[in-house]
Amino acid sequence: MPQFAVSTTTAQQKPQSTDTTYVFTSESVSEGHPDKVCDYIADSILDAYITQDRRSRVACEVLCKQNHVILAGEISSRGTVDHEAIARQAIREIGYTDAASDFNADGVTVEQILTRQAAEIAQGVDEDKNEHGEQGAGDQGIMFGFATTETPELMPLPIILAHRLTRLLAEDRKSGKYAWLRPDAKSQVSVLYEGNTPRRVTDVLVSTQHRASVEREEIAAYVREELAPRALDGWYDQGVRVAVNPTGSFVMGGPEADCGVTGRKIIADTYGGAAHHGGGAFSGKDPSKVDRSAAYFCRYVARQIIKQGLARKAEIQVAYAIGVAKPVSVKVDTFGTGNASAAAELVNTFDFSPAAIVRTLDLLRPIYRSTTNYGHFGKSSLPWEW
Repeated sequence: MPQFAVSTTTAQQKPQSTDTTYVFTSESVSEGHPDKVCDYIADSILDAYITQDRRSRVACEVLCKQNHVILAGEISSRGTVDHEAIARQAIREIGYTDAASDFNADGVTVEQILTRQAAEIAQGVDEDKNEHGEQGAGDQGIMFGFATTETPELMPLPIILAHRLTRLLAEDRKSGKYAWLRPDAKSQVSVLYEGNTPRRVTDVLVSTQHRASVEREEIAAYVREELAPRALDGWYDQGVRVAVNPTGSFVMGGPEADCGVTGRKIIADTYGGAAHHGGGAFSGKDPSKVDRSAAYFCRYVARQIIKQGLARKAEIQVAYAIGVAKPVSVKVDTFGTGNASAAAELVNTFDFSPAAIVRTLDLLRPIYRSTTNYGHFGKSSLPWEW
């Protein structure tokens, strides 16, 4: 059982006035966005190692630009993985297969700068080396988890809708229904709130890479008449302002146009800016890294607060010291939407030690490629959403 005191926030316990109105915006990016290409390669390498050795220690960073893919980081494992083959396959799955483009699965050059995990980190993380005889946190840091009753997924509405837009763009591209679509894309959704309640969508922005021969009017018609109504579902009406490819064209995209790096889409990966973020990225990190696993667990715990009816909105913060299993602190905020003391009592029943998190969520499995795109939260298939 945990041996820490869970603190609550008192400054925000007064509920937000129901007559307070504001517009909040979140963004999403597609799997073909340069940074997401890097995230997907990193998580593909991670899954390959965990498939062979559940105790693999992986911290894989990726940079993509033009026809170059650079793999860097630290990996210690009993598994043997062909990094280059996995990188090419990941690029192929995303859809960069056109030989006429500088960045394509068969034409890129893959450079590898990978070493083993530092022994001084391992002696704090591995339970057989840790001076306390238990698995310690892989690094210091703070992590947050969030949940809200705004949507069935217990996620903020703007980020859910933004992800639907980019996910459906990818589905329409891969199905061949709209053959002129290309892998790189972005979306933004703005929602008008009254207090804590979303009332309507005000603006939608979609920028999608496309074949050079397609007319801008055809792209705009597809987004306004087909994509946006389908993605927004009941939140779409004729009053929604829709902007499509504001620069006029978007032919060159992906790493051919912009440099991609792992871990640069941390807000799109989480709650779209509706909650705090500790700064740590997820992709390419095995679950001994609390940047990833503790953020997943905080989401899991925040969901339990909502599901048990203790609040309509909840945020959990946890902090760690490297090599130490017991958290430095755990804090819960219900934003004045429920019973803060009861929520704190519930949170205090959860074990936030790294080993317990891995055990509770069954994280030593190759599930990480399924987290990379369209948000790490709100997907019912992931264990922290159960």
